[in-house]
Amino acid sequence: MPLFRSNSPPRDTAPPPPAETNHKSGGFFSRRSDSPEHMNGYNGYNNTNGASSVRSGSTRSSGGFFSRRRSSSSDSVDLKHDPSIVAARQKVSDAEAAESAADRALNEARAAVRSAKEHVKILEQEALDEARRAKAKQAEAKNIKKSTGRLGRHG
Repeated sequence: MPLFRSNSPPRDTAPPPPAETNHKSGGFFSRRSDSPEHMNGYNGYNNTNGASSVRSGSTRSSGGFFSRRRSSSSDSVDLKHDPSIVAARQKVSDAEAAESAADRALNEARAAVRSAKEHVKILEQEALDEARRAKAKQAEAKNIKKSTGRLGRHG
């Protein structure tokens, strides 16, 4: 007894026509050309009621796995409003804005670093100048102290 029952009538499945043996198979990346199977409209797929589907009068060949599909202008208009396309464009726009903000922040950080380094250089120079003045002041105070050594004889 089968697990799943189907209420549809039994199908009449016809085997597909035999493939020609001289058919070139180019591999995964090759383009398919209009073979006799395509010219007759047979595409080898079965539809829901088991019969093989037939596209008559089809001359369009489908490309390989990486081939481009040329879309008509009506397809591109419809795709502009597709939610996934709109969301992808928004994500790209957000990423560009984030990158721009990051670039601005990086430039501001570099400017802040330059400013801090320059401030430290100025501070070091001021400290050196103050040290020189303090040394000179100390030497002058020593000279003045020597001159005070004779004071106080009368007192």
